[in-house]
Amino acid sequence: MNGGGVNAGDVGRSARAAGAVVGSAVGDALGAPFEFGPADAFSARFPAPGAGGEMCGGGGWDPGEATDDTQMAVLVADSLLAHGGLDLPDLFARFRHWAASGPKDIGLQTEDVLTGGMPWDLAAAVHFQVNLRAAGNGSLMRAATSAVAFARTGRTGTMDAARRIAALTHGDRAAWEGTALFHDLVRVALDGGDPLAVLPEALAAVHPDHRIRYAVVLADGWHPEDATEFNGAVWPCLGSAVWALRTTTGFEEALRAAVDLGGDTDTVAAVTGGLAGAVYGLDAIPARWTEPLHVPMPGSGGRVLRLPDLLDLARRLDAPPGPPG
Repeated sequence: MNGGGVNAGDVGRSARAAGAVVGSAVGDALGAPFEFGPADAFSARFPAPGAGGEMCGGGGWDPGEATDDTQMAVLVADSLLAHGGLDLPDLFARFRHWAASGPKDIGLQTEDVLTGGMPWDLAAAVHFQVNLRAAGNGSLMRAATSAVAFARTGRTGTMDAARRIAALTHGDRAAWEGTALFHDLVRVALDGGDPLAVLPEALAAVHPDHRIRYAVVLADGWHPEDATEFNGAVWPCLGSAVWALRTTTGFEEALRAAVDLGGDTDTVAAVTGGLAGAVYGLDAIPARWTEPLHVPMPGSGGRVLRLPDLLDLARRLDAPPGPPG
C-alpha cells in the first residue's frame, strides 16, 4: 500500500477503540524482546507470517509481558476513569508512585522527572531547562488510552489533552506535538476515517515551531532509514509508526514491519499497534498475540491486567459522556 490510504471497511467504533488499546499493548509486548536490537531481527527469527511463537519473551520480559509503555497507559486510563476526565495532579501522583515501585523498565528522562521531588506542574519544565533534552518518545508510548478517551472532543480537544498529559513528564514541546498528532490520528480512525488522509489538516494544527519536523517524517515518501535521529526520539518514532501503517495492509503486517525496524522496538510497535488497532479493529489482532498478553502493574498489590481487563478499559474510555447532574 505504498503511498495509499487505509480503510478497514465495516468495523464498529467499539471494536476500533478496543483495537487501539489492545493493539498498543500487543505491540509493546511483541517488540520488547527485540529492543535495541538490529533491523530485521524479528523476521529473521519468525520468517513466516502467521506461524506463531512471536510472543517469545526475552531480554528480561516474559512471553506476552507488556512494559512501562503499557503500564503508564493503564495509569492514564485509571486516572481518567476515576475522575471523569483530566486531573493532572492525580495523574502525576500515580506516575510518581509507579516510578517509586520498581518497574522493570522506565525511561531515564521520565524517571528523572518523576523521582526528582518537584511538584507536578514544574517537574518536567525544570528538567528541560536544566538538561535541554526532553524530546523522547515517552509521552507518545502511553497515549493509546488517552487518545480513545478524548477522541469524542474533536481535533482541538483531543490534541490539547494530549499536550497537557505529555507535559507532565516532557518539557520539550516536540513531545507534546507528536503525542497530539497521534491523538488526532486515532480520533479519525475511531470515526471510521482514514488517518493518513487527514495528515495535512492534523499537521496544520501542530505548533509552527515543530510543524516542519513532523511534516518531513509523515510525508508519503519518507522511510525510517531517512531518520536523522534514533527512533527513541518522538518524531522518528511517530513517523516510523505511520510508515508501517501506510506501507502495509493489515494489523499483523504493520506490527511485523514496526518491530523489524530495530532500535526502540517496544515503543515503535506500541504506537504502530495503537494506530493499526484503531484502523483495523480488535478482530484483526491475532488471538495468539492477545492470549499471553499481560500487564503487571508495579506498586498495585499484584494487579495484572489481561485481555478482558484491557477490553473493559477500552469500553469505559470510549463511552460517550452521560447526561449532566
